[in-house]
Amino acid sequence: MKKNEEIVLTEGSKYRVKSLEAKDKPMVTHGTFKGYTAIGSNEGICIELDESYKDAAGRLRVIPTHMILSIDVIKVKKEKDKKEERPSTYFR
Repeated sequence: MKKNEEIVLTEGSKYRVKSLEAKDKPMVTHGTFKGYTAIGSNEGICIELDESYKDAAGRLRVIPTHMILSIDVIKVKKEKDKKEERPSTYFR
């Protein structure tokens, strides 16, 4: 990682998120980051649960950002350069 490089959660990357579930017990979530959302006036992150959740695999879990204790980066998907994205079809 380069000095002064910004750290951001990137869509498609895999993370392990530890968040508050109960007073003495944190909840651990493994999966792919899908984006951000809002829950009323609170912000949250959306994680698609991985295959370790068996029947729940593929479901989205929304974790309020103020409940997050830690985030472990498992696998980073390189963020596309916004300048490279061009529409493939033009309409007039």
